[in-house]
Amino acid sequence: MNYPSKFLAAVCSLVILFSACKGKSKKSDKPKENPPTVVDVMIAQPQPISNVVEANGTVLAGEYVELRPEVSGRLTYLNIPEGKPVAKGQVLAKINDADLRAQIGKSRVQLDLAIKTVERYKKLVDVGGINQSDYDLAVNSVNGYRADIAYTESLIAKTVIRAPFSGIAGLRQVSPGAYVSAATILATIQQLSQVKIDFTLPEAYGNIIRIGSDIDVYLNTDTATDKVKATIIAMEPGANTDTRNLKVRAMLDKGTVSPGAFVKVKIDAGKNRNSIVVPTNAIIPDDKSNQVIVVKNGIANFVNVQTGNREANTVEIISGLNQGDSIVVTGVLFARPKSKLKVRGVKKINELQPADSSKAQ
Repeated sequence: MNYPSKFLAAVCSLVILFSACKGKSKKSDKPKENPPTVVDVMIAQPQPISNVVEANGTVLAGEYVELRPEVSGRLTYLNIPEGKPVAKGQVLAKINDADLRAQIGKSRVQLDLAIKTVERYKKLVDVGGINQSDYDLAVNSVNGYRADIAYTESLIAKTVIRAPFSGIAGLRQVSPGAYVSAATILATIQQLSQVKIDFTLPEAYGNIIRIGSDIDVYLNTDTATDKVKATIIAMEPGANTDTRNLKVRAMLDKGTVSPGAFVKVKIDAGKNRNSIVVPTNAIIPDDKSNQVIVVKNGIANFVNVQTGNREANTVEIISGLNQGDSIVVTGVLFARPKSKLKVRGVKKINELQPADSSKAQ
């Protein structure tokens, strides 16, 4: 049978088109491979690390007290020189004690009568005129009146408020004639001749604290002109159960600073050591440990590491890395375990700035 040439040409075109479509479908069924993640690395090399521990501290007065009366009453005398020195034992305030002195006068009259009664009973007991028990009751009355007088005198002494130590008086909180009680604060006194510094350290640094050792205290800034020395005088025997920190107290050797001020404390923990240091952005925090990415044969390997001292932009690696490891420092967020990586370049630790790392990630 003879077919027209146009028919044969159409059949051939359909066969070629079908073959092409079939070939495309086979190619499209093949999964595409993700391109490797482009990263920058740094080579792990030990470098000297300063073994200086830094902490924040608070200035405390050498001695501090809130002046409160021990008894209630009306102020009849008030002489608190605000912001000026006061001497130990100086009378600063006095509370009305007229009722207490009247009570003492009454008790003394009763005591005189009781003493005369004892003298008479003594003569009668000697001749058998009265029982010994009557004489004992008279003697007991004398002792009771004397105890009453001593108690009232102690209350009168409490009406006089004296400076417990030499220092600087604070602002007065009451006026003469005011009624005060044990809950009333008259003023404060602070001893500023020697001030203390309280600061906290992680319990891991407890072994570097030595009573009597010197520390550097920066009063305002980190400039050397504001640096003074302080001596460690005490430390809490146990760590705080909430923060796991140790509280340390030091005495400032010299320098003028107000109590309550913020200071920075630096402690030399010994000679410097060599450790591997990585940028903070290279650390991947995990629930149980921290990780870094190490490139081996172009593959991302997530390695658990133990960190040490932290600074503004770097972290010390105590264990988990070896010298010569290639650590991913940019593109960290895009890498996946066992994924392919393409190393764009090798950087040094001093070339990695926070702005640079944020751009790369």
